[in-house]
Amino acid sequence: MFCYQCEQTAGGSGCTRVGVCGKNEDIAGLQDTLLIGLKGIAAYAYHARELGARDDQVEAFMHEALFSTLTNVNFNLDRHIELLLKCGEMNLRIMELLDKAHVERFGSPVPTAVSTGTKSGPGILVTGHDLLDLYELLKQTEGTGVNVYTHGEMLPAHAYPELKKFSHLVGNYGTAWQNQKKEFEQFPGAILATTNCVLIPKESYQDRIFTCSVTGLPGVTHIKNRDFTPVIEKAKSLPPLPETEGRTITTGFHHTAILGLADKIIEAVKAGKIRHFFLVGGCDGARPGRSYYTEFVQKVPKDCVVLTLACGKYRFNHLDLGDINGIPRLIDIGQCNNAYSAVQVALALAKAFNCGVNELPLSLVLSWFEQKAVAILLTLLHLGIKNIRIGPTAPAFITPNVLKVLQEQYGLKLVTTPEQDLKEILG
Repeated sequence: MFCYQCEQTAGGSGCTRVGVCGKNEDIAGLQDTLLIGLKGIAAYAYHARELGARDDQVEAFMHEALFSTLTNVNFNLDRHIELLLKCGEMNLRIMELLDKAHVERFGSPVPTAVSTGTKSGPGILVTGHDLLDLYELLKQTEGTGVNVYTHGEMLPAHAYPELKKFSHLVGNYGTAWQNQKKEFEQFPGAILATTNCVLIPKESYQDRIFTCSVTGLPGVTHIKNRDFTPVIEKAKSLPPLPETEGRTITTGFHHTAILGLADKIIEAVKAGKIRHFFLVGGCDGARPGRSYYTEFVQKVPKDCVVLTLACGKYRFNHLDLGDINGIPRLIDIGQCNNAYSAVQVALALAKAFNCGVNELPLSLVLSWFEQKAVAILLTLLHLGIKNIRIGPTAPAFITPNVLKVLQEQYGLKLVTTPEQDLKEILG
C-alpha cells in the first residue's frame, strides 16, 4: 500500500500509520474512539429524528468532530481528549432527547413481566432497537391473527403503554445479537431486522428475514416506507408456532419507575438493608470471557442490588435474585439508550444523600463495546464518574498510553475475576 502524503510505503520508516502520516498510534487510537462514539450518537439521533426530535447543537458537534477526525487537521492529544469528553456530553443530550421522544410517543415505561414462551399461530420476530418500526408493525398486524415477538434490544418495548396495549405483542424470543444465527434458524416464523445489531443470515432462514429503514442484508427483501405487508404475508404462509411455556423476565424500570421507589430505596440504604448498587450491562458478545458477567451477578451478595441495561443483561437476566423489602434485586432499565435513566437515578440518589455520584455505594461494571456503548462510556467520563470497570478486555483502538491516561484521570479499570473485583469493591 502506498501513502500519498509521504510518498513512501505505508507503514514504513517514514509513515507512522498505514496510509496516514503525521500522527502516532495514540492520536490514531483517539480518533478511532471518537469516530466510534460518533456512530453511537448518529444511531440515537436517527431514532430521535424519526420521532420528530432533533438537536442542532448535537448535529453541529458531529460536523466538527468528523472534520477533526477524518481530515487530519488535528494531531494534538489533549485536544482529542477534549473532543472525546464533548462527544460524551453530546451523547447525553441526544439520549435525553430520545428518551423524551419515546415517552411522548409511547408513554412512560412501567415494570412489566414478559413471557419467553410462544403462542400458537403465525409469528413475526422483531430485532434491533427501533420502537417506531415495531409500533407500525403492530398496527398493521392487529386483527390478522399474527403474533409479534421481540428479540434482543427490543425486549424493553413491552414496558411502553402504547405498545403494551397490543394484545398480539405476546413475548420475547431469544437473547442477544450474537445468538441470532442459532435463534433465527429455530424460530419458524418471519423475522424483521430494524437496526443494528444484525448478522449476515444463514441460508436456512434467508428467505424469511426482512430489513427496514437503515438496515440491509444481501439477498434479503428490504421494506420501504414501513409497509410491512410482505412480512405479514410471509408469516401467514409459514407453519404456525407451537404453544410453548417459558419463564418470565421483567423489564421497564425507567428512571420514573425507579424514582417512584426512591423513599423505600433510601430507607433501605440507611437501615443497612441495601449495602451496594451495581450497574452491570453493556454490549454482549461471543467471547468466552463474557461468562464473567454471569458469575459476577451470581456472586453479588444478597444485600446488594443489580441494575442492568442493553443486551449485556442477557448474560444474567434469567436469574431469580429475589428482592429486598419489595425492591427487586435485579432491575432492568431497558435499552442501551436508557443509560440516560441510569444517570438520572444516580444523580437523584446523590442529591438525596447529599453527596457526589462517586461517593455513592454504586459501582459500574460494563461489557465492551459496540459504538453505542463507546458513546455511553464517554458520557460517563464527561460526568466525571470514576472507577468504572470494563471488560472482558480493552478494545483494540485504546492504546496502552491512552488506557494509562484514562486509568490515571478516571480510575478506569479492566475486570479481573468476579471474586477479586467484588472483594475490592466491597472491601
